[in-house]
Amino acid sequence: MTAERHLDRLRPAAARLARFTGRTLRGEWHAIVVDPVRQLARRGLSGLLLAFVAAFGVIFFHDIAQRPTGAMWVTRLGGVKADLPLWLSLLRTPVSLYVPALDLPVWAGITQLFLAFALAELTLGRSRTLAIAYATTLAGTLVARLMIAIGPGWSGLGLPAACGQVLDTGPSAAVVGLFTYLSVVRRAPVVFTLTGGSMVWESIAVPNLAGREHLIAVGSAVVLGLLHGRRAQLRALGRSLLPTRTPGPSPTAPTASPALPVTASATVPAPASPHPTAGRTPMTSLER
Repeated sequence: MTAERHLDRLRPAAARLARFTGRTLRGEWHAIVVDPVRQLARRGLSGLLLAFVAAFGVIFFHDIAQRPTGAMWVTRLGGVKADLPLWLSLLRTPVSLYVPALDLPVWAGITQLFLAFALAELTLGRSRTLAIAYATTLAGTLVARLMIAIGPGWSGLGLPAACGQVLDTGPSAAVVGLFTYLSVVRRAPVVFTLTGGSMVWESIAVPNLAGREHLIAVGSAVVLGLLHGRRAQLRALGRSLLPTRTPGPSPTAPTASPALPVTASATVPAPASPHPTAGRTPMTSLER
């Protein structure tokens, strides 16, 4: 009897959980699959321009890197390390989006890269896709340099100086950042678990520089996703934080009285002086 009562109490909760799970999965299916497919049917293959460019770029640099001379030029153009000068790292970062990691299977990486850029371009547009991919990659690069500069210690936050000789993650940070940003903006918990959760597990299982950069890319994408659509609020907050100037009393200069225009009608003739004979009667001939 007690077991039946427990089952009766658990059934409504299980039903609510099942309905919530169904609504979530259905919404995620429409947001991640149905809506991009509709955009693709409307825009055609031109909606996948960034995905094709990214995939062909990785294939191109991977083919060149198979030769010693080509590998040297690929490293010079897109190889980013923490021990390089900052200006050189920033100059190579856009090209590093197309330089695959040498220790990872390139075809699996190309598939993930194509899918990430395709979904992001169809959902977010080209400019925002490029901005998110570059911002997450740059965040991983800069924070990794900061961790190496701190050095080992700091409760595991710092990294040894030997990590400065390791190449950055390349396009994988952009892939993780795009998937994470999409999952936050489109409210897709399954995609977030498969991307962000896998990066967390990777960083715990294999604590290396790539895992740290992936975690940084995930964190920066989460922050950017939470700030999505809040441009007006951010502008208002920035204006409220700026110091406001109170205008002081302006010195008043003496103003001259306006001159009256001189016209012919406005001139008044001066009164004539009285003549000495004025007011007298003329004399007659007898008086003379």
